[in-house]
Amino acid sequence: MCNPVNLIDAIESKIDKVHTQSLDLSLNEILDMKVAGELNISPDYQRLFRWSEGSQSRFIESLLLEMPVPPIYVVEEEDSTYVLIDGLQRISSYLHFRGNLEADHLDPKIKMGDALTLIDCDIVTELNGKSYADLPTALQIRLKRSFVRVEVVRKGSNPKFKYHMFKRLNTGGVLLTDQQMRNCTIRLLDSKFNDFIIELAKNSDFKGTTKRLTKDQILGSFDHELVLRFFALKNWRENFVHDVRDFLTEYMEGVTSGEIEFDYDQNKSDFERTFKILNDSMSEKAFGYANKNKTDVTSSVGVYQFEAFSVGIQNKLEQLLGINQKDTSILADRINKIKMDDDFISYTSGGGKNSKGPLENRINFVRKNII
Repeated sequence: MCNPVNLIDAIESKIDKVHTQSLDLSLNEILDMKVAGELNISPDYQRLFRWSEGSQSRFIESLLLEMPVPPIYVVEEEDSTYVLIDGLQRISSYLHFRGNLEADHLDPKIKMGDALTLIDCDIVTELNGKSYADLPTALQIRLKRSFVRVEVVRKGSNPKFKYHMFKRLNTGGVLLTDQQMRNCTIRLLDSKFNDFIIELAKNSDFKGTTKRLTKDQILGSFDHELVLRFFALKNWRENFVHDVRDFLTEYMEGVTSGEIEFDYDQNKSDFERTFKILNDSMSEKAFGYANKNKTDVTSSVGVYQFEAFSVGIQNKLEQLLGINQKDTSILADRINKIKMDDDFISYTSGGGKNSKGPLENRINFVRKNII
């Protein structure tokens, strides 16, 4: 049984590493901070803004009716600027109403200067069709002076506390994809590995093999997750048991914190060579499946196919580059033959394949049969 004194000491030791402060700021002050660069909504985090115009409008309506507003959470950086970690939907809605939001990921895009026109207000329906400029001066002032509680995690706090705080604050509301959560939270530890992944996702050969990803998948950072998956399985596969989500998160945390060794130059070279080989020979069919009649390969991105081929060719990169230099159709024929094989099809289709045994089967099948 745990000693109560030891348990109290353990909790107190963690509290000592956390420094917080509560502020009451007007929304106009928050807007001014954003304009002055004192409040940072990171690009990866900003992409998560998804409230509909109706939801945005009802939030503005709530402010005008002086309804209580939940607090927002920020992290204080070493230069005393703030990074928003919770409250994105609310703050972005206010910025949009004031014409101070840029959101290229939405359809239609929101550009700086585009101001929200209120719709779907269901308490004061007279607000519908009104922009900020249409409001009487008294209501403009009321809106600008609306206060929100800002909880600040002060600089000097343990980075891991900031990291876990973001993860717990963002478990509800607008659902984030696993990789969106990783992209946002990992920056609170260190951004080097995350930036590395995002940059490699722009590689032309990688994009050539994954061009069939949907807009929603790109918006959900699935392309970044594939890059992470490549490195995690290439370098740390022995630690995978069953839950891919936790496996990828633990690997990203480990590399970021320095607990897992990662040679950036070597891994970048391996990545570039891998996807050059696959793009030159198969392009958008690199991770596709054999069709029902086994007469062709689909242009698609199957995760199991991605794992099998991107990791399975690692010990033969130089040989495969040499083959492609002579004739890319030689390797394409070999890849197609693998994809049509009944055993390989069984390793890469159907349920129950997201475990260590089937993973090793599909990777080893490619390794043994690619040359």
